[in-house]
Amino acid sequence: MAAGYGELLRARHAARLLCGTLVGRLPSATGHIAIVLFVRSEGGGYALAGALAAVYGLATAVGQPLLGRAVDLYGQPRVMLPAAVLSGIGMTALAVVGTDPLLPAYAAVVVAGMCTPPLEGGLRALWPGVLGREDRVHAAYALDAVAQEVMFTAGPLLVTVFVAWWSPGAALLVINVLGVLGALSVVVSEPSRRWRSAPREAHWLGALRSPGLLALLGSFLFVGVALGSITVAAVAYADDHGRESVYGWLMAALGLGALIGGAVYGARRWAGEPERRLRVLVGLLALGYLPLSLTPGVAAMTGLAVVSGVFLAPALACAFVVVDRHAPPGTVTEAFSWLVTVFGVGAALGTGVAGPAVEWGGTAPGFRVAGAGGAAALLVLLATARVLNGRGRRGVPVVSSENDRNGAVEPGFSAGHQA
Repeated sequence: MAAGYGELLRARHAARLLCGTLVGRLPSATGHIAIVLFVRSEGGGYALAGALAAVYGLATAVGQPLLGRAVDLYGQPRVMLPAAVLSGIGMTALAVVGTDPLLPAYAAVVVAGMCTPPLEGGLRALWPGVLGREDRVHAAYALDAVAQEVMFTAGPLLVTVFVAWWSPGAALLVINVLGVLGALSVVVSEPSRRWRSAPREAHWLGALRSPGLLALLGSFLFVGVALGSITVAAVAYADDHGRESVYGWLMAALGLGALIGGAVYGARRWAGEPERRLRVLVGLLALGYLPLSLTPGVAAMTGLAVVSGVFLAPALACAFVVVDRHAPPGTVTEAFSWLVTVFGVGAALGTGVAGPAVEWGGTAPGFRVAGAGGAAALLVLLATARVLNGRGRRGVPVVSSENDRNGAVEPGFSAGHQA
């Protein structure tokens, strides 16, 4: 397994692109935490801190597909590097101006969020051209999903280290400088400079004109709901047990489960249509969330958290393949960016629903929201099976031949068009 991933990373440009993308995404992974810590250090209350963090998250969700469409139209370097610089300037303005007056602070986080470069979608668009073979691209998607879990676990820890060493304002600056450097590392690489999207049909809906992509996005909105609700319910569980460290253990256990699942999933070659496999993976993911509502002791709960995370990275990796199959020609970066957006919106909805559930019924109902979110995600996939399987009303394929060129062991990829 390790040897397979080692071979993957030894491919020319692969390690650089993966590492550069992860570093470039540090601001988006840690921005909400850095904003909260900064606002609190400036004397602002939790309400203001939460509001600014929420505005940042909303602006990021809006900006990702718009910038993704721009990347498909104009290429990666011309969009991603200026966007990363503007995003960094927005966070720098917040660190310099502070929270008084409020209007510039809100404007700064809007700029920072809206201009967050779509590095996730950009990397997934580059993999086919860099790695060539479809089985290696499939493994790269799994490795990408695993790396996300590592980043979202290590990123907040990195912010707290910077705050301890310097200050919350300095943490904002350092994280965003690193983000710009990561984006720079990606866009000056040969694959990024040479990559061109396929010719696209002019359409105001862009990637969203694909019924299969809409079905997938609907499902992963609810996967995001499940994950967002778990973060709130885990805090309540830690409060019930009188130890804040319990929350960290549960989040680390979720990440460990995803790490294990993604590593195993990406180590083998999968036969059959990914749409059908995705239904199985999302079903197993939903099943893993259900026992969390039992809220047993800390040791058992930590074990359940590991199990509940096992199928997350495989489901994401499989979803990346499905996105590429169903994205209309010339919209692949935008399509991947939409997945990022709906996932984030779903997580925000999950936190919003789980909060009242915990207030009214205690910790267990908070975790039941996660189970309900997983079940809803599966139901969407089941209800849209004909669309996702590439069949229209009378059995006519709706996935373009460009997106499914080979259709053998693993579906063809549309993302790897070169200049």
